[in-house]
Amino acid sequence: MHSFLLLFLLCPLMLLSSHHRRLRPPPLSPPVNNKLHPGRTAGAMLGSLHHHHHNSSSSSDTDTNNDNNNNNTGDVLAAAAPSARDLVLACADLLQRGDLPAARRAAGVLLSAASPTADAADGRLAYHFARALALRADAKSSSSSSSRSPSSSGAYLAFNQIAPFLRFAHLTANQAILDAVDGARRIHILDLDAAHGVQWPPLLQAISDRAYSAGCGAPPPEVRITGAGEDPDTLLRTGSRLRAFARSIHLPFHFTPLLLSSSTSSSATAGGSTPPSTSLKLHPDETLAVNCVMFLHKLGGEDEVAAFFKWVKSMAPAVVTVAERETIAASGGYDAINDLPRRAAVAMDHYAAVFEALEATAPPASRERLAVEQEVLGREIEASLGSSGGRWWRGVERWGAAARAAGFAARPLSAFAVSQARLLLRLHYPSEGYLVQEVRGACFLGWQTRPLLSVSAWQ
Repeated sequence: MHSFLLLFLLCPLMLLSSHHRRLRPPPLSPPVNNKLHPGRTAGAMLGSLHHHHHNSSSSSDTDTNNDNNNNNTGDVLAAAAPSARDLVLACADLLQRGDLPAARRAAGVLLSAASPTADAADGRLAYHFARALALRADAKSSSSSSSRSPSSSGAYLAFNQIAPFLRFAHLTANQAILDAVDGARRIHILDLDAAHGVQWPPLLQAISDRAYSAGCGAPPPEVRITGAGEDPDTLLRTGSRLRAFARSIHLPFHFTPLLLSSSTSSSATAGGSTPPSTSLKLHPDETLAVNCVMFLHKLGGEDEVAAFFKWVKSMAPAVVTVAERETIAASGGYDAINDLPRRAAVAMDHYAAVFEALEATAPPASRERLAVEQEVLGREIEASLGSSGGRWWRGVERWGAAARAAGFAARPLSAFAVSQARLLLRLHYPSEGYLVQEVRGACFLGWQTRPLLSVSAWQ
């Protein structure tokens, strides 16, 4: 009875072809078709679902008696039945139109057929999207919202080990900061998403090594990091680890936590002149670097992004480093916060490539990969489909315009920074699917031909 249901729920999602090995950055005006098939509404799709589920046995009997006329019955059913992607988009459409009971049924069907530990990546992907939509439907019907706890440090570090995205972002941003603060005696780094602080030990080591290799007898520069985040305990642990590391390499170092609330982005940028907390202190003799790795997607619409860059510009930083997700639809011309089906389609395309990349670089039964998918990527997927999640797929072409309007100019990454990023992939992530390309001063990391992450520097 469940055979046809599993057939069309777990059929492979369409992934980009790998015939061309050159990474293509997001086009300025990409043609994106994220709508349901013409004439095939979400309700009709659910009707098709229930029809095949209910009549699978009788259809099988009929096929047996009509072999000469129905040689391709299985192919026809597979083609006619909605794919997992179709059902996710149908569920998003039902939520968009306010049909919560039907949306919950659609999400429930997907959740019952898919699994976070399924062998096929598309099955695991469908599960996480169905769960995200089910959580949103529950949040709409009650005053409280359901969300996961923050990802564990173990899952975060595992993601750093089996996928290059974070290390690529950190390494490339660090090199841009190192180039910008060369010769400074006091360095202040404002990290707007400090998380577990894994970005900073390599930079602190590089600053120390450069000072001692100069051979002039001068002490190494003093480094101060203001680390922002929403979890005070995580920030305290991060500060303790970084202080211990700095002591081990004899580098003068200070760490100050900057606690942000979930609504900090809006409140921080709306005023334009003051940070979200008075704990952010600037000193005129410091060379300031502002680090925005996976931060801009937390801001609201275009006005908040513009206000944020004006606020950062008012601090006169030597460099601003930005790393953000990229999608084919990032330059679609608007922030589609209220267009849930479009957001779901864009997010599915992005994470389908990420899941495929993880499968190619981690063992088939990797517990680390499953932990990353459930604790890190699953959480990201939920955020992308949340009440304000449409913001996350704003790409470099979108927020770059806001940076320029605030008076920033792109600071080209050094040739060494780009070659270092390529070396990282060759040494630690040898899969041929990952590609690095420099385009218009930004460095893109992609899987096959799809750009997934960009890193850029501004001054």
